[in-house]
Amino acid sequence: MENKSNAKELHRGLEERHITLMSLGAAIGVGLFLGSATAIKMAGPGILLGYAVSGLIMFFIMRALGEMAIQKPVAGSFSKYARDYLGPLAGYITGWNYWFLWVVTCMAEITAVAIYMEYWFPDVPRWIWALAALVIMTTVNFLAVKAYG
Repeated sequence: MENKSNAKELHRGLEERHITLMSLGAAIGVGLFLGSATAIKMAGPGILLGYAVSGLIMFFIMRALGEMAIQKPVAGSFSKYARDYLGPLAGYITGWNYWFLWVVTCMAEITAVAIYMEYWFPDVPRWIWALAALVIMTTVNFLAVKAYG
């Protein structure tokens, strides 16, 4: 067993403003504009009602998650709460669903970057912009937490 005096202590490098800006960036994202533009073009302004209803539902879900996080703060909140309140299968499925969501979201964001960059630089193939976005995102994630924030 390792001596606690030799173990490195966790240092929280992000401040509240970093977390706020990261959450705004994750919520807004480049894919949101591309996806909502396509949906509005196809369905018309009535889609805004669908967005409003979805936003209201998400508001209540996030409020409930916030209440659970205050009552019982744990690491791995989504899957841990599902495991505790709904059972081990729900926790397992929720954990993998969350992982899959981020894989799909990251690929959508990278694709959206490539589509936008093709607008300004039409002679450069999309895959180059997608690869550049992937390399930049990976590099930033490998940096220190403070630099990422």
